[in-house]
Amino acid sequence: MASGSPRRLEILRAAGIEPEVMAVNVAELTAELPPRELVIANARLKAEAAAKLRREGVILAADTVVALDGKIFGKPRDAADAARMLAALSGRTHSVFTGAAVYRDGKISCGAAETKVAFRKLSPEEINAYVATGEPMDKAGAYAVQGGAGRFVQQLAGDMDNVIGLPMRLVGELIPLAEFVEPENI
Repeated sequence: MASGSPRRLEILRAAGIEPEVMAVNVAELTAELPPRELVIANARLKAEAAAKLRREGVILAADTVVALDGKIFGKPRDAADAARMLAALSGRTHSVFTGAAVYRDGKISCGAAETKVAFRKLSPEEINAYVATGEPMDKAGAYAVQGGAGRFVQQLAGDMDNVIGLPMRLVGELIPLAEFVEPENI
């Protein structure tokens, strides 16, 4: 897994897969690409970087962004940026896109998943209290649906694991997951 994300690792472990973690540092694209194209391009960059370090085996990489009205919300720069993002998402429906790239036998397969998330209206006090927890600081869109922000969600259309950061349905389309499941984890 070409990611240091504890959330992605947790999702894979829940599926009975114990990956080797190989976090890579790449300069992610931030160009004006549509969100679906952007997450696929960034996941591909991560998979390619990891493949240079390790040519054998299967490498899985992913990238997640939140999009609202065509604007991409990545990870916040600081607390003020996190509060701004949450205020923009308040009372609105946004999309979470995760791109996945799988490198295997010299080839890369890519895809993306989208989940629609509707937030209820948030008060400035709720936003400030949530930002003060520090949880939003390394999350796309400044929130963790599996954490404290779960209470902000009114409706979700799509896969929850996509919002967390790794759409297992998509991953299963890109690679046959059964060959990676540890028997003792079933």
